[in-house]
Amino acid sequence: MPAVFVHGNPETAVIWEPLLGELGRTDTICLSPPGFGAPVPTGFGSTRLEYGEWLIGELEKIGDPVDLVGHDWGGGHVLHVAMYRPDLVASWTSDVLGLLSPEYVWHDAAQLWQTPGVGEELVSAMTGGSDDERVALMEASGMAASIARCLAPGIDAVMGTSLLALYRSAVQPAMAALGEDLPKAAVRPGLALLAENDPYLGAHEPVYRSAEAAGARVVPLAGVGHWWMLDDPSQGALALTAFWASLA
Repeated sequence: MPAVFVHGNPETAVIWEPLLGELGRTDTICLSPPGFGAPVPTGFGSTRLEYGEWLIGELEKIGDPVDLVGHDWGGGHVLHVAMYRPDLVASWTSDVLGLLSPEYVWHDAAQLWQTPGVGEELVSAMTGGSDDERVALMEASGMAASIARCLAPGIDAVMGTSLLALYRSAVQPAMAALGEDLPKAAVRPGLALLAENDPYLGAHEPVYRSAEAAGARVVPLAGVGHWWMLDDPSQGALALTAFWASLA
């Protein structure tokens, strides 16, 4: 069965390249959500529910159940599939399980994006500068300069519009309400990756509680931040490989 990887914001599929190199699998597929490295279909509103249904549609095209892996908002889309279409996955992995906890508080940047007017100004600054300026912003967020330079051309007005709609569709208590369905994800084996130095994650306890509700095991990733697949791709690959091997 293939392994399918879904990235988040503000990213394109290039973030997975170091990890895929470590995994050494020949059956990997990277899916880019609309607006985040892929065109936005006519009529697509870029809400969290629409992204979840988009991913369901992409997996239906693949046909066979997959090992599904998501990072950041991609991890949120993975949880949508795990809860509402578990027949499409053999296993699922997400690094944002805490998002669905009633205790989760959106990080500062997300709250700014969710604020009308302020969010538009922030996105304009993020998408309107030069590639060098975007690289500097990404580096300040903890991303390696080499990857930031690859991502910079894709951080455009389309991505900016998409991220505003996505985050505004997820103002709490929307995510907490979604978390009430986490037990449905227990139908398939789940893995919660916990990047210990992720500044956007918040407290770690909600991750464990959400994982318990979803029947998922938690694997801490030591010494890495939000972009764990870039900080230490070997550690991430070992965690995924061990998880998949345990299912065989």
